[in-house]
Amino acid sequence: MFKSFLTDESGAQVVEYALVIAVVSILLIIALRPLATGTSLSDLVDRVFTCLGGVECG
Repeated sequence: MFKSFLTDESGAQVVEYALVIAVVSILLIIALRPLATGTSLSDLVDRVFTCLGGVECG
């Protein structure tokens, strides 16, 4: 019974996906932090929409 538990890898994919999601989330937080300095969340969203619209972000 213990050997079969050690060789079972069915939960490994879930752990891998969770790690990927965690890393991507951390990278997004780090990348978006300069946009949010001293602003509220709505200001951040407005700035992202402006930058995605092709207007210079300055």
